[in-house]
Amino acid sequence: MSDNQDTRCGVVAVLGAPNAGKSTLVNQLVGQKVAITSAKAQTTRARMLGIALHQTPQANIQMLLVDTPGIFEPRRRLDRAMVHAAWEGAEAADAVLLLVDPIKQRRHELEPLLETLAKRPERKILVLNKVDRAKKEPLLKLAEELNEKGEFSEIYFISALTGDGVPELKDALAKLMPAGEWHYPEDQVSDTSERLLATEITREQLYQQLHEELPYDSAVRPESYTQRKDGSVEVRQQIVVGRETQRAIVLGKGGSRIKAIGEAARKELSEVLGQKVHLFLHVKVDDRWADDKEVFEEMGLDWGK
Repeated sequence: MSDNQDTRCGVVAVLGAPNAGKSTLVNQLVGQKVAITSAKAQTTRARMLGIALHQTPQANIQMLLVDTPGIFEPRRRLDRAMVHAAWEGAEAADAVLLLVDPIKQRRHELEPLLETLAKRPERKILVLNKVDRAKKEPLLKLAEELNEKGEFSEIYFISALTGDGVPELKDALAKLMPAGEWHYPEDQVSDTSERLLATEITREQLYQQLHEELPYDSAVRPESYTQRKDGSVEVRQQIVVGRETQRAIVLGKGGSRIKAIGEAARKELSEVLGQKVHLFLHVKVDDRWADDKEVFEEMGLDWGK
């Protein structure tokens, strides 16, 4: 970072219906993986902060990207806490980015979201995702329709997956950031602890390897995170599922599935941390884990919501 340039720092809240591609976009803006992605809806549970840097001839800019859970109609305590976390992430943001999947749209969740956003004072930006797959004419029509409902200051068309249009969006967001000192060191890309990051990486492997076999009702809980004298780290985690049949799915025949999940998670975590990782997993059945206050606290969610 150059000392003779102004510094800017601000917050961008990334909102949208479940599975719109918010985590993928945050990863693109940061330039590396800070949030897990999945084809499953509602993968992100708590607010995750990605830290993106941008430089112009006039300023060095730090953007704090709040990757929020997808906003949907809550049915239980966990759902309510996730939706609360999403809206809380938008409070006092310098810009609120609404990401929309033009193919699935999820109108039953998108419409209430637009109504609420229209009443909020934050500067709002509409971003239509998946331009690499959507047809042009319906895409433009959708943008016009949504803009009438949400009164957005700007509209962008991107592909969070390929990165198409993301540099232009990043330029625009950087210009909205106010003058101020950076909140985080230059080399920090997320506020997520290594302990939480480790559980998130394992949870992502659960979703990727089990697809529709394992329902959304599962969690990965940290048990211990220990730095060894040889420079490696020992990580012990508990995979929690709601039923005994789900436990059998996670374990796989002869323990083959949990071994594959563990190997993939260990390899990725080793790459992210830059050190050797020893990962130990075991499965627990608890049909009431989603009503456990301690689990909420581990996820960074508010138990009282």
